[in-house]
Amino acid sequence: MIAVELMRSEVSPAYARGVDDGAVRPGNVLEVNDLAIRFGRTTVFRRLSFTVPSGAALAIVGPNGSGKTVLLRALIGAIPFEGTVHWASGVRLGYVPQKLDIARDAPITGFDFLRARAALLRTSNATAFQMLTTVGLPLTAGAQPIGALSGGQFQRLLVAFALVGGPNVLLLDEPTAGVDEPGQERLNELIHRLQQDRGLTVFLISHDLSVVYRHATTVLCLGRERHWFGPPKDILTPERLHELYGTPVAFHIHEP
Repeated sequence: MIAVELMRSEVSPAYARGVDDGAVRPGNVLEVNDLAIRFGRTTVFRRLSFTVPSGAALAIVGPNGSGKTVLLRALIGAIPFEGTVHWASGVRLGYVPQKLDIARDAPITGFDFLRARAALLRTSNATAFQMLTTVGLPLTAGAQPIGALSGGQFQRLLVAFALVGGPNVLLLDEPTAGVDEPGQERLNELIHRLQQDRGLTVFLISHDLSVVYRHATTVLCLGRERHWFGPPKDILTPERLHELYGTPVAFHIHEP
């Protein structure tokens, strides 16, 4: 599946029930009300409501199975849900999934990857290729087969892919998964820089609570029975993290 990033125009109408544009208060990019997701008899979560201001950095955290990836897919209209998801008018989404449905040994280059996105969006290849330098990749990396790229390079390629078309909202599902520690740090700094330079609203699923504390403006904690939403200093407390994960959780706060 080459189409990694889903734009609003590509969302299936069958799944987009409750997703609409323009029905939010000024200053907000997203309003979610009474969201519930069920698969058969299994309820992933219910009664989830939150609001995201334009330009915010929302980190989504929680234990495995709490529905973090499911939430992002509901927000882009890719799976059915109950409740409402209201995006601001003019929102353009860029989506970087946790897993890509394409074999790394597929005989395509980074340029092929970006060229496919450019064709889908009817933009120029040159504009798409410029996204490589935007994410810190040399143009020579685009000429390589995707299987020859390191884990960090491949993740940057996915971010470049998501940036084609000029999104103003970027949704990233554990973008540093499978990347070594130095590469993780560089990716996190890249995402933060992109948000600052381009005025993006960022949705980030992450297990690195130190990164969440340092870069997020708001944190959404998804528990199996309860949810918490607020600024990092109020949400990432030892007591709340213990309740969320069922075990004591500590993380290092990097001082500026």
